[in-house]
Amino acid sequence: MPKLKFAQKPMPIKPIIPFVDAEEAWFWYIRAERERRSGNTQAGRGELATRPCEPDDIYRFVMKLRYLNLLSDMHLRVMAKFGWRESPPDPRLQEEAKQVTIWEEAFRHLTPVLSEKGLLCHG
Repeated sequence: MPKLKFAQKPMPIKPIIPFVDAEEAWFWYIRAERERRSGNTQAGRGELATRPCEPDDIYRFVMKLRYLNLLSDMHLRVMAKFGWRESPPDPRLQEEAKQVTIWEEAFRHLTPVLSEKGLLCHG
């Protein structure tokens, strides 16, 4: 009997698309976390494009900045609050005006980290 040859079926390759900025990466992480908490174990995997990292990598970078005291508990609270809302604080709203400064400061620290890792378009 002749020996059968098996070839793997080619898998479609999704393009790897870096994030436009650190905010986009953060919102992507939050969406994946929301899916995970709702029971979706494949969170972030159904997108049309592949991202240059895993959602947990974004979390680890943020926690590393917290460990280095570059991000405070206040930064994390503001990032979480507006991340779950999926929009940054609005400077036109008096109750969010102070949080705009905290938000921007947090992302000034996160941006170079993500850029250094090659996760941002301009990085």
